[in-house]
Amino acid sequence: MKYAFYPGCTQEATAEEFGQSSKAICRELGIELEEIPDWNCCGASSGHFLDEALADALPARNLAIAEKMGLDTAVVCAACYLRLRATRHKVAGSPEFGKALADRIGMPYEAQYGVKNLLDIIVNDLGLDEVQKKVRKPLQGLRLVSYYGCYIVRPPDIVGFDDPENPTSMDRLLEALGAEAVDWGAKVDCCGGSLILGRDDIALKLLGGVIERAREVDADAIVVACPMCHANLDMRQKGPGPMPILYFTELVGLALGLPEAEGWFRKHLVDPLNLLKGKKLL
Repeated sequence: MKYAFYPGCTQEATAEEFGQSSKAICRELGIELEEIPDWNCCGASSGHFLDEALADALPARNLAIAEKMGLDTAVVCAACYLRLRATRHKVAGSPEFGKALADRIGMPYEAQYGVKNLLDIIVNDLGLDEVQKKVRKPLQGLRLVSYYGCYIVRPPDIVGFDDPENPTSMDRLLEALGAEAVDWGAKVDCCGGSLILGRDDIALKLLGGVIERAREVDADAIVVACPMCHANLDMRQKGPGPMPILYFTELVGLALGLPEAEGWFRKHLVDPLNLLKGKKLL
């Protein structure tokens, strides 16, 4: 099982624990990732606000290189995933658009291969039975809520690997790892991450609502698949007793018994170590 791998910018900077844990669990699960050579920023989340032509050209260049590799592209970041999927969707629906875009980036791109989020790859391509075979440290005692946010489930005609209103892929993965996936009402609510600089009043209200809904169901932590959501929720919670925000890849690594997992959790602003040690998982 091999994919062209698009790392994206944040996985090598502010969300390096997301990138590190993603690569580590793929090695353990037998998912081969071949990094796209000379990849560039996909333009999220500013490019598509400023220049529509640039917003397509940036993802298309990465996808054109992956197409030369003859592989589907695996993406970790939810924002990168949406940008690459959106451009692929346009090219697949219009050969004329694809030709114009190829002229712009200086190489052919015909949307011959897919773009997949790592969550989709693990749950649907690899399969949860295969994940369970590798679990060495079940996440028993953890009450977790899965937070999908905006980008990996909407718009459904572009991203579309799970239900846009009630996705379950991350919930099922957490259960396969031995955790309790708690149902709640904010799994696809917006956290306001893209508004934090321009309208922090709205953003803080939105993220506060997500945290409050998680508290209402007595969750131990919120599990995310997006570095923007993680940064927003991890950095800007108000009040005492902040709730840990965990990447799903970190929890997969923990359940697989990877020794480097503790180092990933140490990078968080809201420290999850007391929670995990209290559950005898570290």
